Amino acid sequence: MIKIKRIEYSRKFDKDLKKSPTKIKIAFKKRREIFQQNQFHPLLNNHLLTGNLKGYRSINITGDWRAIYSERNGVITFEILGTHSMLYK
Repeated sequence: MIKIKRIEYSRKFDKDLKKSPTKIKIAFKKRREIFQQNQFHPLLNNHLLTGNLKGYRSINITGDWRAIYSERNGVITFEILGTHSMLYK
């Protein structure tokens, strides 16, 4: 588990979050709190991505919604938010 220095949000992520349904906004806040305590909590299903998104990681927000993030020197940057089908075309 890495020591989180800070959490940032890309412009794309901010737009994705703003456009998402209210229940997803609430779910993301709850999952972010869990993430800050334990990045590998089973609810998050935190895993490394492959293919076009190699080098990024994904966490579950709901059954179908995911947040994709990168980590560099303890700085977490949430990059993209969307449904499984939106993100993995």
